Amino acid sequence: MHTHEPVDSHRPDRDISPVSNDAAREKFKAYLATKGLRVTNQRLAIFEAAFARTDHFTAEELLDHARAIDDSVSRATVYRTLPIMTESALLREVDIGKNLKYYHPNPDNNAQVAQVICLDCDKIFEISAPFMEWYGSTVSSKLGLTPVSQRLQVSAHCNTLRDTGVCKHRATA
Repeated sequence: MHTHEPVDSHRPDRDISPVSNDAAREKFKAYLATKGLRVTNQRLAIFEAAFARTDHFTAEELLDHARAIDDSVSRATVYRTLPIMTESALLREVDIGKNLKYYHPNPDNNAQVAQVICLDCDKIFEISAPFMEWYGSTVSSKLGLTPVSQRLQVSAHCNTLRDTGVCKHRATA
């Protein structure tokens, strides 16, 4: 099993990699062009900040990281750019409820991922789920439909927290 960790808001510099994915950057620029949108320094800073992450992040955390690259990045530009990046499949959006969405880079355009969300600490695990495409196609075709998108999200409680009273994933104050 492969997991990705959510952002630890107490340590915003955690899990940052220094390089962006060149192919993903070119895909972003091409997608902007197809939408008739300009490639701006602010949008590129948002892209760079997002693709430097190896963990899940919120829009506000992305804003902080993008401003570290280009201090002229506005909150509005981040909130307008995130839907563009999710529509183009460059980012995966994870809605855990609680009026909070997380995002994760998707440089390989891999949509076959199941998310398991810990209800105790909001940690997001992502697990490869290659069966999803087959299942979605099979179920849809039986109904005379063609799948457009799908997601598998499991909400769970931490067994370690239940057994010991301590969750190793929960941020300590």
